[in-house]
Order: sequence, then C-alpha cells, then structure tokens
Amino acid sequence: MISRLIWETDPDEDKYNLKGEKDKKGYSAQTYIDDDLFGYMDAKKGADNENDTKKRRGVLEVSRAISLDPYWGDIAFGSTGGQKDKKSIHSTEVHRTAYQYTIALTPESLKKQERAALALDAIAAIRHVGGNHSRFLYEFRPESIVIRITDDPSPWIMNCFERSGDAVGCSELIRLINAKDIDPNELMVGGKISKTPYAESLNQANVKLCDGVKEAIQIAKQRLTEIKKEATSL
Repeated sequence: MISRLIWETDPDEDKYNLKGEKDKKGYSAQTYIDDDLFGYMDAKKGADNENDTKKRRGVLEVSRAISLDPYWGDIAFGSTGGQKDKKSIHSTEVHRTAYQYTIALTPESLKKQERAALALDAIAAIRHVGGNHSRFLYEFRPESIVIRITDDPSPWIMNCFERSGDAVGCSELIRLINAKDIDPNELMVGGKISKTPYAESLNQANVKLCDGVKEAIQIAKQRLTEIKKEATSL
C-alpha cells in the first residue's frame, strides 16, 4: 500500500519510481494515494467488445505554469561528441524565469481526507526534473506560496503573483482582499513575499503571514484538521 509520496531513484536506469508502484495490482483510489489524488484511466474492451474502461477524475487539479518573465530569445549552443559534421552543432532555447502554478483540491472528494495534508507537504518537496535537461539540478520548491482554505467554488488567487523589479509582488491579491472578494482569514501567505513591501498591506488586512513556506503549509494543515473535527462534531 502506498501511504506516502516516496520516490526511489534508480541511477542505472535513470528513472524515478514511486515507492511500491511496481507492486500495484490494478487501480484503487481507496488503496493507493496516487490513484486517489491524480486519478487514472484503464482503457479496455470487455469480453463482448463493450466499453469496459475504468477511470477516475483526478481530485488534485493543477493549472498550467505561467512565467513571470518574458522570453527574450536566449539560445545556448552545443555540439555532439566524436567526429564533427554540419549537423554536429545544436541549439537550445534557454529561459531564465520563475513560474507560478495554481493547485486546487477538495478533501471531501478524496477516499481518505488525510491525504490532503500529504499533498500539501509534497508541494514543498518537488524535486524531479524531466525532459532534455533532467541531468541538471533545479530547485522546484516554492519561493512564495498563497494558500486559501475556503468553501468558495472559485479559487480567486490564480496567478496572483507578478514581477516587481527584481522581486515578486502580489498587488492583485491585495486588491481582491480590499474589494472583499477574498476573506483574509482564509489565507496563509508564506515565503520570500513576506520580506517585500507587500507584506505591510497583507498584515494590515489581517492575512496570516509567515516567513517560511513550510510554516504556511503547517498552519494550513492544522486548519484542515480543525475543520474536520468541527464537521464530525456536528
């Protein structure tokens, strides 16, 4: 049973495997945390050629990555090893930037609600890089994070960061709070954003502001626990 998101590295095969993945027997959102969070689809036909597809929509929803900086056309050139010819030179587009993502999750839609806390922990522990540059080390942990625990059907915090000089700001988030579209008591903001001029406005709005990303995540987990206790006591 996969009870936590634990990755194993196999350098000989250059692969990352989710611990216990090789021992999985079919799909089960009840048994496996990855099936519960990310969903699955097993497309197949039945004995009489009928549609026998088994699927589950992922409860964890992730937006596209939005760059905070424009692409300026930077290119890195390289060459193949060994004997050279006119095809030896190759180029790679390089974009030095920061990205923001929005992740949404409804704990009540999970087979086991406690997995929402594990998903929050995982946000601060993303490490694997895929694609052409997977051999390079990147730090994928969040520089800043905004967490909202709410019954509102709309997140309202999507893409709330913007570039402000050499730093990152959140003027749109502050505007939405002042406009009363977002209840500041539902927010936990942590990370580098707490050391910017925007922190004063967040504090004035009574937003829970944390120096660290992990601190904000821990507070969010505590609130989820409190909400679950209140719900079960009714």
